[in-house]
Amino acid sequence: MSALASVLDHLDNDTDAAIERLFELLRIPSISTDPAFAADCARTADWLVKDLETIGFKAQAHQTAGHPIILAEDHDSAGPHVLFYGHYDVQPVDPLSLWDRDPFDPAVTAREDGTRQICGRGASDDKGQVMTFIEACRAWKRAAGRLPCKVTILLEGEEESGGAHLPGFLDAHKERLSKAGIALVCDTSMWSPDTPAITTSLRGMASEEVIIHAASRDLHSGYYGGAAANPIAILARALGQLHDGEGRVTLEGFYDGVSEPSDQVKEQWQSLDFTAEEFLGEVGLKHPAGETDRSCLELVWSRPTAEINGITGGYTGVGFKTVIPAQASAKVSFRLVGEQDPKAVSKAFRAFINARIPPDCRAEFIEHGGSPAVTMPVEAPPFARARQALSDEWETDAVFVGGGGSIPVVGEFKRKLGLDALLIGFALDDDRIHSPNEKYDLRSFDKGRRSWARVLAALAEA
Repeated sequence: MSALASVLDHLDNDTDAAIERLFELLRIPSISTDPAFAADCARTADWLVKDLETIGFKAQAHQTAGHPIILAEDHDSAGPHVLFYGHYDVQPVDPLSLWDRDPFDPAVTAREDGTRQICGRGASDDKGQVMTFIEACRAWKRAAGRLPCKVTILLEGEEESGGAHLPGFLDAHKERLSKAGIALVCDTSMWSPDTPAITTSLRGMASEEVIIHAASRDLHSGYYGGAAANPIAILARALGQLHDGEGRVTLEGFYDGVSEPSDQVKEQWQSLDFTAEEFLGEVGLKHPAGETDRSCLELVWSRPTAEINGITGGYTGVGFKTVIPAQASAKVSFRLVGEQDPKAVSKAFRAFINARIPPDCRAEFIEHGGSPAVTMPVEAPPFARARQALSDEWETDAVFVGGGGSIPVVGEFKRKLGLDALLIGFALDDDRIHSPNEKYDLRSFDKGRRSWARVLAALAEA
């Protein structure tokens, strides 16, 4: 029996113990955003350190001004070096009344179709995903005697609350962490319940809040209507001009740095079982918005956007109040691709708004942060090896997909450590992450463990 076959066999025979270990982790309420749970976050970090030590990792919980960051290393293998990232903190559970059971009392439950799922906060995001990798490492150590690769594990405790201390940690440990050849990130999803995926691009972000100031106080619309500037109208008119008739963003220089996906990636996307009607139909819509000459998948995976996320001004309470408000505000976010510069986009947005403000009014801006997009080199050998390993396990071709959202740590790995990342996760779209009744399919957990075992073996072939 080959080493990999022994490892896979061990994983199959260790399922019950692996679930119980996951349950121990899920029972700790590591809610990072609420200071009341700081001790629980520290307790979670300690639990993970001890568990990793039982496998043979040299592990330590490094203290930060926030929650601990775990660094664990096993470099006994002669194979290549990988850096695995995940996070152990979870989202708050409110509203508690919408949960079917205690969110920190995990259980395996059966659905009507007979499939089983692990229920509990963090089951999918991200404790269940983290443990698929740790269990794969455990099986390699116990069944084969050692890992096929040098492995460094980095587990964060503040991903759900902004990750403020991770960039500084990466800077402080750059020499140590950059020895890896590639990063592995598990905080992503399958394409479908039967089709594994590697996410190869993530959009960046630029976020701005704009406040239009007009009169020195709210005004009676009967006395001043028609003569006084209305900041809601000014703001609405400006925001309405952010897109042209073809759905393109009108900011000057906005498309500078926007690149096209490779022919290989486009061909993969075209082969996917995807329709705009089905995608939008799930949320009660029918027709794609955005650039009219682009497919729906391009719009969400490879094209930049400008979205108005919120707008306020005037009286919005019960009944009616005839007032011209003194100010109005909006929050606007831009999803970025390719080499778009978040700071340049924010600067262009501010210039765009200021050019549309009357001379006796003014615009105030509040920046809410930004990050560049990330695109992975899918032609590189590790991506082909990992894709084949996933295909072998799931007995269907794994696909390269784009990511419409942002995972800031992936960009930090690229900028600070020079590492590309294999984004491989086994979550499903219906896992209800960040919501009541979060779950993780038991099949995702079982085959996720086996998948990581295969991926480590495939990467070791280098």
